[in-house]
This record gives sequence, C-alpha cells and structure tokens, in this order.
Amino acid sequence: MSEETTTTVPTSVGELTPKMELKGTVKRLELYGAFVDIGVGQDALLHISQLGKPNVRNVEDVVKVGEEITVYVLKIDPAAGRVAVSLVKPPDFTWDDLKEGQTVSGKVVRMENFGLFVDIGAERPAMIHVSELSDNFVNSPSDIAKVGDTVQARILRVNAKKRQIDLTMKTASEPVPEIEDVVEEAIPTAMELALRGAMDDKKSARDRRENKERERREKMSRERDEIIARTLRSHS
Repeated sequence: MSEETTTTVPTSVGELTPKMELKGTVKRLELYGAFVDIGVGQDALLHISQLGKPNVRNVEDVVKVGEEITVYVLKIDPAAGRVAVSLVKPPDFTWDDLKEGQTVSGKVVRMENFGLFVDIGAERPAMIHVSELSDNFVNSPSDIAKVGDTVQARILRVNAKKRQIDLTMKTASEPVPEIEDVVEEAIPTAMELALRGAMDDKKSARDRRENKERERREKMSRERDEIIARTLRSHS
C-alpha cells in the first residue's frame, strides 16, 4: 500500500497536492468547522464533516484553538486561495484507481469461512473468496493466511456500485499464442463427413454441459455476492 506524505514543507497554495499530509495549528472555530494554519499564507477549512467522528455537533469537542493537528489535503482552489483539509487519512486508492488485473498488497483484517477480507488502502476491504486463494484446493482460508498477515493478490473484479472489490491469489494464466498453418483445402470423403457429424453431435452435448455448468457458477456467484453484501453491511 502506498502512502503519500510530504518530504518538504509547502509554503504556498500552489505547492499543495491532494492527499498531502500536513501539520497545522487550529486558529479559529466556527459552527461549520475550524480554520487551520498550515503555513501557506491561507488558512485551510476543516469542515465539521471531516473531523473523523460521526454526528459531531460541537467542533470544540474534537479540536481546540491553538492545538497542533495532522490534516490531509482534500481540495485545492489556487485561483480563490481556498484549501479544504480533513482529519481522516484519504484512501490510497479511489474507485477510479482500481483496475482489473492490477496487483495489490494489503493486510488481512477479517476472516470468514468463505474467504478473507484484505485492507488494500481502498475505501472498503477487498475480498478473496476461498476458491481464489490458491491454484490448489483450499479447505479453509486459515490454511493460507491469518488476520494481520500481509498478502499480495490481483484484482479480479471491481463493482463501484456495490462497493465491492474481488481479489485472486491464483497464478495468472498466460494466453497461448495462436499458430496459423496454411494448408490446402481438401475435399472430404464420406467417412470424414460422417466423422465430422459425430464430432458435431459430441460438441453440442459438451456445449450443453458447459452451459449448465456456467449457469450453476453464475448462480453460486450471485449467492456469494448476496452473502458478501450482507457481511459488509453488517460490519460497515
């Protein structure tokens, strides 16, 4: 997981970047938040919604004038000289940052019978289903990792609408290169035509089996998504 912090102290609004970590001193309190001196010649607004606690009614319950605090840059308006900050560290990854196939690492924060939940620095923990923990059969997620372990995985799916991230620890399969052979087209014999017909019948039966298996997997996937959604709602 990446962490963006400052190596040099900014002295102007133009040197600020989103997610930047800064030290500041609370200068003034208002009903809607606090103004913080972050050393750029313009006090930053720490809105009441960014105090890191739910349902705050009195800003002074969280921060006080003269107190030195650590804040993170949310928004910058250089033209207006406005800066918005937060006490809450922003996620390393936004939903737009997450891409299928991307390799990430994170800490296991929860274990269930059906898989592991991993903090990869996104807004929500990502899940590795038990079937995606290894190329081989896994009886229990605890056979692979435990809470607190750091694991590396690959993003399998991202559903921003459901706020779900699925990971896999399986080995990525490499595409097999296609080799094109140029051959002369021959006229098939009666025996070859009969053989092709039998093979077509066999392929149709195989296709039907594969369709049934695909429907079964899709049903299992839907049931799994419902279980995950309920689990995330109960822990959010």
